[in-house]
Amino acid sequence: MPTPKTVLPAPDLDPAHDPGFAAAGERAQRALDGTPARALGAPLVVAGHEVRVGTASWTDPTIVKGGVFYPRGTSSAEDRLRYYASQFPVVEVDSSYYSLPEKANAVLWAERTPPDFVFHLKAHALLTGQPSEVARLPEDVTDMLPAALLEKTRIYAKDLPLEIYDAIWERFLDAIEPLRRAGKLGGVLLQYPRWFLPNPPNKDLIAESATRLAAVGATVEFRNRMWFGSERSTQWTLDMLRDLGLTHVIVDGPQGLESSVPAVPAVTNPRVAMVRLHGRRAATWEAAKVPTVERYRYLYSPQELTPWVERIEEVAAEAERTVVLYNNCYGNYGTTNARETIARLAAPGD
Repeated sequence: MPTPKTVLPAPDLDPAHDPGFAAAGERAQRALDGTPARALGAPLVVAGHEVRVGTASWTDPTIVKGGVFYPRGTSSAEDRLRYYASQFPVVEVDSSYYSLPEKANAVLWAERTPPDFVFHLKAHALLTGQPSEVARLPEDVTDMLPAALLEKTRIYAKDLPLEIYDAIWERFLDAIEPLRRAGKLGGVLLQYPRWFLPNPPNKDLIAESATRLAAVGATVEFRNRMWFGSERSTQWTLDMLRDLGLTHVIVDGPQGLESSVPAVPAVTNPRVAMVRLHGRRAATWEAAKVPTVERYRYLYSPQELTPWVERIEEVAAEAERTVVLYNNCYGNYGTTNARETIARLAAPGD
């Protein structure tokens, strides 16, 4: 395996969690050496049910450099996706949060991946109470905006006339329809921001989104600790998701912050469970003007993975499909941890 370029360590992280791409690559290779061929690019069977392990991106600039994750020479968008799909059976599309997805891309994604490959897409920012840059909206949407909104740099859904909000939902769902028709759409992630609190209006907004996504399935991740601040609030949150047929996203991330959510290994939808692991880089988690990739720059140690593998096995026993996504997509950190998790779950006797 070619040696990737040296990168400077993050000052707030120790070498165990930011060892550089070369050291992470060595760990990935050891995991590959211990992984049965049948487990490469294919779902696993754990506790009698399907488990898919992958990452929350395959196109980040830090991952596409030659020799970091992709073999040198794997430079085209098609080649990268085909290689990724040969290694993992699932991926999350993060770009759909920043810009409405393009239908043409969904067609290509379906064509370039194996028949049993699955995509999960992150809902666009305007669909989860978060701002969107006006410049990132497609022309047919900006043509509908009132003049006062066109003058703004960023807009929120609460500022939009209902017909425009509906049009954005329709545009989003139409764009991902090729994946649904191909049987490759695992669902849509509704990731709500830290200012999205557990109250009746927001519960109504979640219920509305559940209705709009009934045909494709939805998973829900919160970023405010109040949703799970006590035993009572935790039960209220989980019961709400069960009643709406939504999947509670079990998360791992930095703790002790306003947006910190504890790992609550509960299955609210027997068809699909989801685990998303963000790393534990607390210093950048809520910091302003930090590049997204730096926020999740964190390699889990083998010791930190052990309890998560056990949780995944427990969750898998309760859901028909469990999706595990590593969102620490800095270089090969996420892919390394995903490979290590697959190796453990696929180990003989496990």
